[in-house]
Amino acid sequence: MTTVVQRRGEKEKQPDGASRVAAFWRYWGASTVSGIGDAVTAVALPLLAVLVLHASAFEVSLITAASFASWLLVGLPAGVLVHRLPLRATQVAMDLVRAAAVASVPVAAALGVLSLPHLIVVALVVGLASVVFDVGNSTFLPSIVSKEELTARNSLTSGTRAATQLGGPSLGGVLVQLLGAAASIVVDAVSYLVSAALMASLPQVAHPAQEGPRRGMGEMIREGWRYVTRHPVIGPCAADATAVNFVCGGLMALTPVFLVRTLDAPPALVGILIATDGLGTLVGAALTPRIVARLGSGRALRWAAVVSPCFAALIPLAGHSVTLGLFALGNAGFAGAVVVTSIVTRTYRQTATPPELLPRVMATVRFISWGAVPFGALAAGGFAALWGTRASFALMAVLSTVSPAILLASPIRRMRELA
Repeated sequence: MTTVVQRRGEKEKQPDGASRVAAFWRYWGASTVSGIGDAVTAVALPLLAVLVLHASAFEVSLITAASFASWLLVGLPAGVLVHRLPLRATQVAMDLVRAAAVASVPVAAALGVLSLPHLIVVALVVGLASVVFDVGNSTFLPSIVSKEELTARNSLTSGTRAATQLGGPSLGGVLVQLLGAAASIVVDAVSYLVSAALMASLPQVAHPAQEGPRRGMGEMIREGWRYVTRHPVIGPCAADATAVNFVCGGLMALTPVFLVRTLDAPPALVGILIATDGLGTLVGAALTPRIVARLGSGRALRWAAVVSPCFAALIPLAGHSVTLGLFALGNAGFAGAVVVTSIVTRTYRQTATPPELLPRVMATVRFISWGAVPFGALAAGGFAALWGTRASFALMAVLSTVSPAILLASPIRRMRELA
């Protein structure tokens, strides 16, 4: 593996099997390290807002919304940027930007100038950098993994992400209780620096999207948008992901406030309960290859979409003591079902999309689907302000039924395999 674009006088070399394997594991290591930090901050940042700044449910929802509003702001241009820029250098730069933004939180807290607007800005900056980083990662993986291995590798990366989500929030809750919310965020800043070092060690990979004449950004964005919205499988899958992510945004915004103020859970227990999301994701990711092999990718997608609302309905039933288990079960089950749909649809996009369109297709899908997260967060926060967090959770459970309705109304309802 040598150069992305063939330079004057050079011959482009094809990567061999050994170099692909080595590159994948360094890619995996970078993603894993930053994922651990992310999982810690996912608990520490909202707890910092709730415990130190005494933020309301709606104010916490603003932080969640800011984290994902970046997909609405730069989601579509991100695909073109990844198309034009060197993948490795772009990934390293985005890691460094995120490290600097996150590190500003404990510094501001130490100086006594930390505020809610500061947390919102940090969430937005980290989100903007993460948009470009995530689109780059999705484009990078098919360059170092064969089509035959993609489902297994996507399951591994999703399973690893689940493991970090499982251990990270628990670690975050303990760190918040021992060190304080602001100091615990240092872990995330360090993780981004380690990730940047690992990404910098990767060789350049072939990037077919960069070949050919340079075209205008608007034309390239429209081409990716048309491909997604007119595709008989990718289009409905993007709509399904949008419905799911609207609900996920609401759940993320409500959970810290619900656990701390409604259920009176201490920070360490909050971390453990949030970590059940990671447990469900880990189990779902591990089982996805077997489920797909047994049912077919189309059936697996439909069944996962039907099951997820059943688990979401358990969350608002949680109470003190023993019934806290309903939150854990609902959170884990919902996450497990969602990750099955994510792996199946992501693998299909990576294999069915022409290489020159892949960055823009990935960016378009995430612009559409992840752009729903801030709206879900703000809607849930607004509902909670009017009717309480438990009622808002119940509403999110009802809205989760939109996901299977979309798939069952599309051509996917008749497919054993997505094709």
